[in-house]
Amino acid sequence: MAFDLLAEPIRRYVRDQRWEALRPIQAATIQHVLASDDNFILASRTASGKTEAAFLPILSKVDFRRPGVRVLYVSPLIALINDQFRRIEALCQYLDVRVTKWHGEASRADKKKLVQQPEGLVLITPESLEAMFVHSPYSVKALFASLEYVVIDEIHSFLGTDRGVQLMSLLARLAGVNRGRFAVVGLSATIGDYAEAKRFTGDAARTKVLLDKAHKEIEAEFRYFPAARIGSDLPLDLLKDLYKQTSRSKALIFPNSRGLAEVVAVKLRLIADRVNGHANYFSHHSSVHKEVREYVEHFAKTNERQPFCIACTSTLELGIDIGSVDKVVQIDAAQSVAALVQRVGRSGRRDDAASQLLLYATNPWSLLQSLACWRLYQEGFVEPLRQARQPYDLLLHQALSIVKERGGIARAALLRELHRNAAFSEIAPASADDILTELLQLNWVEVIGNELIIGVEGEFTVNSREFYSVFRSEPAFKVVHAGKTVGEIPYSPQVQDGENLFLAARTWKIQFVDLAAKRIEVVPANDGKKPLFFGGGGVVHPRIREEMLRLLADGSPAPELDAASQEVLRQLRREFAGFALPPLPGPERPVVVKDNKLILYTFTGTRLNRSLVFLLRCLDVEFLADEAESSLTLAVEPALLPALFEQLRLYAEDVDFHLQTAVAETPALLDFAKWSVALPLPYQCEILKERYFDFEAAKEFLRDTVLVWPGV
Repeated sequence: MAFDLLAEPIRRYVRDQRWEALRPIQAATIQHVLASDDNFILASRTASGKTEAAFLPILSKVDFRRPGVRVLYVSPLIALINDQFRRIEALCQYLDVRVTKWHGEASRADKKKLVQQPEGLVLITPESLEAMFVHSPYSVKALFASLEYVVIDEIHSFLGTDRGVQLMSLLARLAGVNRGRFAVVGLSATIGDYAEAKRFTGDAARTKVLLDKAHKEIEAEFRYFPAARIGSDLPLDLLKDLYKQTSRSKALIFPNSRGLAEVVAVKLRLIADRVNGHANYFSHHSSVHKEVREYVEHFAKTNERQPFCIACTSTLELGIDIGSVDKVVQIDAAQSVAALVQRVGRSGRRDDAASQLLLYATNPWSLLQSLACWRLYQEGFVEPLRQARQPYDLLLHQALSIVKERGGIARAALLRELHRNAAFSEIAPASADDILTELLQLNWVEVIGNELIIGVEGEFTVNSREFYSVFRSEPAFKVVHAGKTVGEIPYSPQVQDGENLFLAARTWKIQFVDLAAKRIEVVPANDGKKPLFFGGGGVVHPRIREEMLRLLADGSPAPELDAASQEVLRQLRREFAGFALPPLPGPERPVVVKDNKLILYTFTGTRLNRSLVFLLRCLDVEFLADEAESSLTLAVEPALLPALFEQLRLYAEDVDFHLQTAVAETPALLDFAKWSVALPLPYQCEILKERYFDFEAAKEFLRDTVLVWPGV
């Protein structure tokens, strides 16, 4: 029995928690971790006990009486570290093991004490680990030379991201200072590609996946309320219905932007005020001040009786414990199935409760995409997230970090270390050498004797707090009322004196904008003036768009839709009925002639659509792109469309020339890749091809697509 394998203090902890039994993922992990030193990926639904599954056997196995930090927990969020700290510390008390938080907001005294006496378990973010390598390399060796386990929480949030490449590199560098070998244990509820997750540990051959396939019952309901136009305010009827559906529940509401989250929180509060409803309406997203977010989290977790609504973004997708939630609401289509999985998992967290999912749509295409995501979720599909194979920009970043860490390193030794690093193993040594040459020319590094050191220009970069992160922080202004920070918003020219804005579930009037201090003074607003809107979009996987096409073509019933949604789907299907599309998506794509223009419905992913748009611009073709509909409106004669496809395909074959021209003219194309600015131009183009566009898929699309006209 798995329970009997645990150390006695850990068994006592389990008994004191009055658990009736271990959960499946916990029992399996205990047996495997205690019997092996392999890496493991623990994959099971939200609230299935993955954290305890990892730590129960690890704490039973590791001898914490020996000096040095023995276990490192890596989290994508400081808030998640603070939340998990309480759970892990309560468990570690049974072993008298010290737990230390190490991030920018953590106690300096606790950090200093840990360095003086390295022991126990440390909770950290990738950025804080990077900062330690750069500025305290001695501390890295003192703390982590005896590391036995690295636990990566929400590992899916790192897959396919620049932070993921950074963390892979940092794991390889930790292995370099470790006297033995540490094992990696990754935790996630939403992994679409287990092979990629195994590769992430740096040793796929020694990594096993423990998968709990148990699913909770989900009760889903779709509702439709048309907006005046896409991107306009939410319909009043939707807000009224949303109030009725959630006023007696503990609910999380997920719009697709921070601005819309604020609209929802404020409007629901106003409705509640009019009908004497409860006042527990909150917003929760990255622009809301940390203290306000923590208050909301604490209220939700400790409140047992009162209903509440939190309008939020991805900040509450991850595993921050907010207790039991009755309902999850998605307003308009989630950008990914993975996001939908994470969001649904926040409700029905009690073992006996089904998850309640309410999906609202405000336009036909959003409804179709929502239904497609839901159907793919039911099939068990989650987007596979592929880590960049040739992240030249992140190699540049890590090269600077290593040079700073060592205080000087021979060029050949640095190249060897970078090539051995699992994050960069597919980058040719000659390419890495080109990047070092560019850094020398920019004076970011220089040669003293036989060693590379940080150059004069490089010192400004490496010593900046911005160096620790590999994602670009958008320019943000602090919003302050009566000396207290309400939150932050991205700056735009619309941020002016006298304008209103939504933030922290309140409406504020801008009194004064201090451009130098990046500060906005506000007071409560009561004049009814329409507030500013802020937020962003996402990347849609091609499988979602293919499922949308299938839903249009096959005519199958959709019982989860309400009457209004059923009618919208019926009308959409009628619009596409004349194309005689096959019930299973193939190469056929519909083309409509309207007002002397062609509308091509690509029904493919965002990256491929971006590629087509780029190629059309290269050809100077007049067009209008609609990503929500996955369509291109072209000023082209119908008979010339096949020839246009061939021209576009030829341009895709020789896209490097056009990319170099575009980057030279519009450097902002690479804003998503923070450290690309110091790369040679050809490598900047390679980053665009691998991580922003998908020209290989575009070539296949242009070669294989069968254009289908109505009635043909």
